[in-house]
Amino acid sequence: MAPTYKIALIQLYPEPLQPDLNFSKAAEFIISAAREGAQLAVLPEYHLTNWAPEDPKWKPICAQWEMYLNKYRDLAREYKICIVPGTIVQTYMDEEIGEEQLHNIAYFISNDGEVLGRYQKKNIWHPERPHLTSSSSHSHITFSTPLGPIGLLICWDIAFPEAFRELIASGAKLIIIPTFWTLADCSPYGLSLNPHSEALFLQTTLTARAFENTCAVVFVNAGAPPGDDKSTYCGLSQVAMPFVGALGDETKESSREGMSIVDVDMQVVEEAEENYKVRADISKEGWHYTYRHQERGERVGG
Repeated sequence: MAPTYKIALIQLYPEPLQPDLNFSKAAEFIISAAREGAQLAVLPEYHLTNWAPEDPKWKPICAQWEMYLNKYRDLAREYKICIVPGTIVQTYMDEEIGEEQLHNIAYFISNDGEVLGRYQKKNIWHPERPHLTSSSSHSHITFSTPLGPIGLLICWDIAFPEAFRELIASGAKLIIIPTFWTLADCSPYGLSLNPHSEALFLQTTLTARAFENTCAVVFVNAGAPPGDDKSTYCGLSQVAMPFVGALGDETKESSREGMSIVDVDMQVVEEAEENYKVRADISKEGWHYTYRHQERGERVGG
């Protein structure tokens, strides 16, 4: 039988431009999760700073990225828990073009404090594009962890099934997605039809990705501050699974800050593959779809 993993979904509200406060709050959740036996804790995208790229304080905070990464490494080592610390936006000097860039990065930190995986956001949401640099045509990479083969994606990557296909083609069975997604991401036209359109997008797409890739999808979104009933934060943090749908009693139907600890039975993933045979099909030689952009008629990466 496949193992069952205990995963903490930390639906944090990121106080804008308050990284020390947000780290302290995240650490409290992580320590609580570790004491309840969680093997992995996952935080949202932009959890240290919120999204505030126009504020002059934002970029200097991003330049401190390594300090916060090391804090999470120390926390993982001390409490023997794996951590995906949401995303940490970091400054990067591109020597070729002589220009400083901002990269939105998700890390997987093992329970001994080692960084086992790193992913730079590829599919940049339209308002982010003036500020962030995409990982562009670099392959999506699966890596080995104490919880088996894992892939990392970030937020708007959810909209691209090709990203999931590339990860499962290379062995991922659990895909982790830190996210910062609100109801206000919908257009005025869409909101006029359905004020909760973005929640519908997330709930349906996450379930579909779990089924069509026979994998577990760990989705952790930012939550609304306590007591704020007019917030556009939509939360909905969950583990989407084939056969059963969304897991996460405290967060899967909530927009509020909070934490769910979910038992993720990977036997469900194995049984889904036995039933649908998605991985078996895409691994066949001569399979009729490819999962990377093609360039000059040759397959690139993946």
